Amino acid sequence: MDVGEVLEELKKKAMADDDLRARLIETRKSATPIADFCRISTEAGLTLYKMDLIEFGEASYAAMRRSTNGGGENAPLLQWEDDAYEMFMMELENIKN
Repeated sequence: MDVGEVLEELKKKAMADDDLRARLIETRKSATPIADFCRISTEAGLTLYKMDLIEFGEASYAAMRRSTNGGGENAPLLQWEDDAYEMFMMELENIKN
């Protein structure tokens, strides 16, 4: 399972489990948020490593930049678009039960 699939499965689990969702959201307050996020994901049965998560965000953003504007280096950085953790957390916080 690639990182994108892990994040989708984790989001499904978090939508169904208020405690899991709260624990994931609580990682934002941690001194080591990505490490804690990956640990909780792994405890939930979805193995996720810090560097895989970071690389996924950067690779996704790079692919998006290449697909627009000829991939020029003058393309502006979109806020949080290269951070898979932050993107996931924004989605998670917007989930309403």
